[in-house]
Amino acid sequence: MPNPRTVQVPQFSRRQLLAAGSAFGAFAAAGGWPGHALAQDSAAPAEPATAPAPTPAAPQQSPFSFDDLAARMQKAAKGDAVPPETSSADFLSKLDYDSYRMIRFDPDKSRFEDIEDTRFELQAFHLGWLFKEPVHLSSVENGQASPMNFSTDDFIYQSKARKIVPEHADLPGIAGFRLNTPLNRPDVMDELIAFQGASYFRALGRGSAYGLSARGLAVNTGVSVAEEFPRFTQFWVETPTSGATSITVFAEMHSASLTGAYKFVITPGEATSVDVTARLFIREDIQQLGVAPLTSMFLYGPRNRHNFDDYRPRVHDSDGLAIEQADGDKLWRPLQNPNKLASSYFAESAPQSFGLYQREREFDHYQDASARYERRPSVRVTPQGDWGKGMVRLVEIPSKLEVNDNIVAFWVPEAPAKAGDALEFAYRLEWGDLPPDPSDQRAYVDQTWAGTGGVSGVENTKGTRKFVIDFKGGEISRLPASAVDEIKPVTHANKGKIETQTLSKVEQDNVWRLVLDISADGDAPVELSATLAGFGRNLSETWLYQWTKT
Repeated sequence: MPNPRTVQVPQFSRRQLLAAGSAFGAFAAAGGWPGHALAQDSAAPAEPATAPAPTPAAPQQSPFSFDDLAARMQKAAKGDAVPPETSSADFLSKLDYDSYRMIRFDPDKSRFEDIEDTRFELQAFHLGWLFKEPVHLSSVENGQASPMNFSTDDFIYQSKARKIVPEHADLPGIAGFRLNTPLNRPDVMDELIAFQGASYFRALGRGSAYGLSARGLAVNTGVSVAEEFPRFTQFWVETPTSGATSITVFAEMHSASLTGAYKFVITPGEATSVDVTARLFIREDIQQLGVAPLTSMFLYGPRNRHNFDDYRPRVHDSDGLAIEQADGDKLWRPLQNPNKLASSYFAESAPQSFGLYQREREFDHYQDASARYERRPSVRVTPQGDWGKGMVRLVEIPSKLEVNDNIVAFWVPEAPAKAGDALEFAYRLEWGDLPPDPSDQRAYVDQTWAGTGGVSGVENTKGTRKFVIDFKGGEISRLPASAVDEIKPVTHANKGKIETQTLSKVEQDNVWRLVLDISADGDAPVELSATLAGFGRNLSETWLYQWTKT
């Protein structure tokens, strides 16, 4: 079968590109990539700059294996940290936002596309603008690595970019790369996964649009010392065999406090899976190590829409943190955009999974025909093996703009990372809609609303907050409203008080609605929890929330 050559890439905006270079969000909020120039640009082409044609060099092969990469990183951790590489190419420093967006990879130069019946091809991202530190790339075949070299001949330059960038010039590296595959149609090469910026990467499931990001590692995020942003400096991509349904990528990580060797086995599908193996070698004591970090955006929704004068009902890439505990119980923590930096800690022992989810999938609930928030993927982290004791940490950062990624979630091992430690973590990332399991007999939290406490239509006591939680699905969906006495809401408010609570069935939506009025003991955050129980067992997942009286 001939290889599909039509390339389908996501649309993007200035907001998404600007977010790609921010220190905290870096790559994390970009909905499209620097390689996706606007093909509709109609500026007249200019005469290109010129440079001497490079002399082709024969690829220099060298043995490669993941074990050898890990051994090299372990040795590197015993020496001084490697400073970031910088490029001396003058023309790259002249690329600003407007010229950078006029650069895209030439699809006819895609790597691997000449392999018979391949399902994968690789395209690079250009250096320049915010992306100044070169990344190096090699292919691996039969245990031998060969450098992938790129030049200006591999890219298409439009408008003012053609005046800046010389022809036939070797590039000192790239800013990152993406892998394409026929994800949604057999005749179209869709973008599947992209690595760009520090250790950021993100993938798509079938029908998804880019949203939240993953990182290789989080180091000292939101603690008393400065955060480090470990960086993937080199990648090795296994040359896909004919008809292969997965592709493997290796990466070398450097940071001030550690080095790392990473392996990613990427399998596209309805939910695209990325099996990650991370071998970490600690150079200096780390205050807090964050494993399998996810970075997302929550600006507003039904709980805080009053703070934003916007026609759109919701703006978020993710709306909740989900945790499946070792015993199978499930927690759901709706996200918030707090007034000040907030952290929540969920102590766990060998959790089955955790992740950031976008549960709301109806366009009418977002009304954004450009951003298409209803298509943003959820991401589930499933540990491979026993991760032991630790905690899932959720960090929520105040934000007034959707360009800012203000949500981070990751695993913190109980044992601190000390100089000389060699650590290994394996886990699977799944990217896609990830809807609630219809066979689960426990109801899930479908919606959470909030507003002024008390009775509607009358003046109420100040300082209370009302929370409305809708539980959907599971065996209670088959119970009539008259069974309300058989279902018991189990609720708690730490540093606060539950003034009133009521449970009833909303027949129109076939949900059970729990309404809580909450007061705070003082100015400290109130930690709330609620679950539905009956017949000697839990009938729902557990709803959690952190409320701070303002």
